Amino acid sequence: MSDVMRPADPKIIAVANQKGGVGKTTTTINLAAALAETGKKVLVVDLDPQGNASTGLGIELDDREYTTYDLLLGDVDLQSLILPTLTPGLTIIPATVDLSSADIELISNEKRSFLLHEALRQPAVADLGLDYVLIDCPPSLNLLTVNAMIAANSVLVPLQSEFFALEGLSQLMLTVREVRQSGNQDLRIEGIVLTMFDKRNNLSLQVEQDARDNLGELVFATRIPRNVRVSEAPSFAMPVLTYDATSKGAEAYRALAQEVLNKNMQTAA
Repeated sequence: MSDVMRPADPKIIAVANQKGGVGKTTTTINLAAALAETGKKVLVVDLDPQGNASTGLGIELDDREYTTYDLLLGDVDLQSLILPTLTPGLTIIPATVDLSSADIELISNEKRSFLLHEALRQPAVADLGLDYVLIDCPPSLNLLTVNAMIAANSVLVPLQSEFFALEGLSQLMLTVREVRQSGNQDLRIEGIVLTMFDKRNNLSLQVEQDARDNLGELVFATRIPRNVRVSEAPSFAMPVLTYDATSKGAEAYRALAQEVLNKNMQTAA
């Protein structure tokens, strides 16, 4: 196949923050659903052993015969790993707790930091015609997260609107810098999105001001509000865009998806 006919590589975004409870998985699920809603073909790679992205997209534990563990360490056909979701255009490679042992098994592998990079760049991935791959990283800066950053084109960081939020961000930025030096010199920050934002709360407003003062245009204009519908949706195993399409949370994730699309159109130009 000539280069002209070869499908374009998907944009790979790692959604990462070493702090738990900041809306990382919620952002992965709903940004993916919002991108798919615009007609994009999206794959979620659940790289968190908790498997919350898989559960949140309706994948039952019994249906996870093959997982991201097999993507990294197994010899399983890619098509066998990818499962459909109820959202048109959105698929997922699920995770189970088995992935928690991958860190130990990866240590002895000479290519341990590049396994996901290689897995997501095999010819079979190009054949899928994907526009975006979103990687839901574990809430720690471990070998799985490093694999995600080396595989990714960019990192999207959910930042909870709370005290000490920016202090935790500095360690993540340091890790991104180290990955640029050691394995992925083209890695960039896709953006920082403020989550669980309450405009009536002075602390939320202060965190936003500090983030914009320190990080400027890296901070998305969209703020994800603290919203009951966003919190309820995972218990019904669906994105908030499906659970309540007109909620403030759904509208916010659509706006975030549009910002991501616009940013990538500018980059391509």
